[in-house]
Amino acid sequence: MSGWFRWDGPDLVLALRVQPRASRDALVLEPERLRVRITAPPVDGAANEHLIGFLAREFGVSRSRVSVLRGAASREKLVRILAPSQLPDAIAHLGAARAAQKHRKN
Repeated sequence: MSGWFRWDGPDLVLALRVQPRASRDALVLEPERLRVRITAPPVDGAANEHLIGFLAREFGVSRSRVSVLRGAASREKLVRILAPSQLPDAIAHLGAARAAQKHRKN
């Protein structure tokens, strides 16, 4: 995966760095990845569950359409979002990247 995101058909795969116990939930764009700040502590899977719910809301999908592919016990994670229906403002330019990718394939 080059960069911190890639489209896999209609699905979006993101390389994330999760920051638990943050003061508020937020997406922060960095050059090599997307940082996700979440309020949940990294205890007994609480941070992963909170992360999945937060990403589901941000991308307009149900929780079942967000999965952690790699890094469940790490702050560095690879996450798949099945056919997101919206893109958060923090990364809305991905829509342009997706359009460019579709254009290159046609």
